[in-house]
Amino acid sequence: MGCAGSRDKGDESSKKIRKPKAWKHSEAITRAQLTQMREEFWDTAPHYGGRKEIWDALRAAADADLTLAQAIVDSAGVIVQNPDLTLCYDERGARYELPKYVLSEPTNLIRES
Repeated sequence: MGCAGSRDKGDESSKKIRKPKAWKHSEAITRAQLTQMREEFWDTAPHYGGRKEIWDALRAAADADLTLAQAIVDSAGVIVQNPDLTLCYDERGARYELPKYVLSEPTNLIRES
């Protein structure tokens, strides 16, 4: 037996994800620069450790709306430590850190016309 509130903490992988809080890049950047930063991160992410299929699932979740992203991380068995997906683990305990720039746009993004 335990207290009633303790049972909700048992399954960390079911933590609801949310969009990251607003953030600002060190200097204003264009969408093209942001896209390049994202591509460079995703191209090198598997070299940081962890499993490629988890990195692929996290990339798909980062590009999806919240409902689909939740389904992706749940089906991949990703354990969400931070609800904004900046820190996750797989079932084997490997750590996956995502920078905010792959999850959302900065407040100082230059809108090209």
